[in-house]
Amino acid sequence: MKRYTDIFIDFDDTLYDTYGNAVIALKETFEHFALGRYFDQPQVFYDAYWQANIDLWGRYSRGEISRDYLILERFRRPLCASELLRKKYETIAADFETYTLKVGDVFLDFCSNKPGVIEGAHELMSYLKKRGYRLHMCSNGFHEVQYKKLAACGLNNAFDTIILSEDAGANKPASAFYDYALQQSGARKSSTVMIGDNFQTDILGAMRAGLDTIFFNRWQQSVATNPPTYQVDKLKEIIHIL
Repeated sequence: MKRYTDIFIDFDDTLYDTYGNAVIALKETFEHFALGRYFDQPQVFYDAYWQANIDLWGRYSRGEISRDYLILERFRRPLCASELLRKKYETIAADFETYTLKVGDVFLDFCSNKPGVIEGAHELMSYLKKRGYRLHMCSNGFHEVQYKKLAACGLNNAFDTIILSEDAGANKPASAFYDYALQQSGARKSSTVMIGDNFQTDILGAMRAGLDTIFFNRWQQSVATNPPTYQVDKLKEIIHIL
């Protein structure tokens, strides 16, 4: 078995249950702003959010849109799914932008204070630490949100290095992100493995950067082409690899 010294680990939906926590936070946000006044069916708002979120984060990872555009558009789209709400603000664009950003701020506050992690996350991190690996968080998430999440879920002291795309000046899957991560961590490609749940940003990005990979296939994706070095369905399976 190949011996690694350094482990790059994605955070959102690899260790931290971003999806599960966001589902709860969306419902809390809907209730906080009494959005039932504008949506007969809350699911319309929820579905529009997830559709926007997936599209925008994909574009942000590819460097196609800015951070500010993502933050605004992520809730502008689901709010505009309500014709009543859209008509209320259609003549005063500035007011709608202010309202949209407020909704986003409240959602992020609800979400980033949730403690939920993926099953086995704490056990895996504890195991890797005891084995003497150097652990480096590699994330496209934003400063003000990621550090809150780390504290909320009790993983704020788990990493030797925290590497965020805002500091790197590039997002995963860009090779520039991984070059920056190697530089900041002092890790060597030959003895580093990347763990992540997003095949495009975490796995293909790391592979192109010359790293071995462990694909946490949480979403049961088909990866017949460009197979990762290892693939697992549960975090606990990583213990048998490392």
